Amino acid sequence: MNNSYYTNQINAILSEVKKAVVGKDTIIIKVLLAILCKGHVLIEDIPGVGKTTLALAFSKALSLEHNRMQFTPDVLPSDVTGFSIYNKASGKFEFRPGVAFCNLFLADEINRTSSKTQSALLELMEEKSITVDGVTYKLPEPYTVIATQNPIGSAGTHNLPDSQLDRFMIKLSMGYPEFSDEVSILKNKFNSNPLDAVKSVADADSIIALQEYISNIYIDDRIYEYIVALAAATRNHPMIKLGVSPRGTLALMQISKGIAVAMGRDYVIPDDIAYICSDVFEHRIMLSSKAKMADITASGVISELLKSVPVPGIGTPQR
Repeated sequence: MNNSYYTNQINAILSEVKKAVVGKDTIIIKVLLAILCKGHVLIEDIPGVGKTTLALAFSKALSLEHNRMQFTPDVLPSDVTGFSIYNKASGKFEFRPGVAFCNLFLADEINRTSSKTQSALLELMEEKSITVDGVTYKLPEPYTVIATQNPIGSAGTHNLPDSQLDRFMIKLSMGYPEFSDEVSILKNKFNSNPLDAVKSVADADSIIALQEYISNIYIDDRIYEYIVALAAATRNHPMIKLGVSPRGTLALMQISKGIAVAMGRDYVIPDDIAYICSDVFEHRIMLSSKAKMADITASGVISELLKSVPVPGIGTPQR
């Protein structure tokens, strides 16, 4: 199948999700790209702006099994991963899967739970597997975590450890809807649930095929060097205490391939990198105390780096 087939499939999925999520087209596209590039999504926002609706719309359009967990201080790691229980009849321990065993796991308000429970997500996000009592269980494919967190500083929140933040391919914020969009939301909710209008246009097999196709998209050596140069710039910036890790460069490379396919190309260009770089890098850098005192933001630093790092001239791909 050629590139246009997969581009059309992506557009069909986007069209269905937009039926339930109004006025957030850019967010919808980025979440879908992360799913198709085998990544996880962190959405930081206030309650009530449609984060859960977004995840449910994707699960319906993609025909994926989904589970949702509201993270609170009393949630245990075993609630997420599962546990072994003794069966008297068989005389053996049997594994009972936790809520994370699905295709699309919505982890709601993840930063309200304990660090121990947060750490339970590390293996499943990185390895797509869970180890309980020394036995490793593979998670279903495809697998994506869409986690939400309240803004840092909100009552009852705990900062996510850097190692966990690094496992999210992108971090997004939905924000309040525009005036006209909010009016449309009210009208759409008047007689029916917008989620009922979302139809299935894909399934697990077609998503896996899309993931495989995207992973093989061509990247020129100059693009590889551009990605590494951007990451290196974060590590040497005077206002950044902790720069982007190699996992961050891998994430930027992977999702740039998805952007190329969504745009109808079978190769990556520098604009693909610039489009998504901030969403991939921002949560992976730690600003210095000097930067915080000067009210310098991570977004501002990334924008500066995109302007200062030389952009490779990519015309016809050199294959």
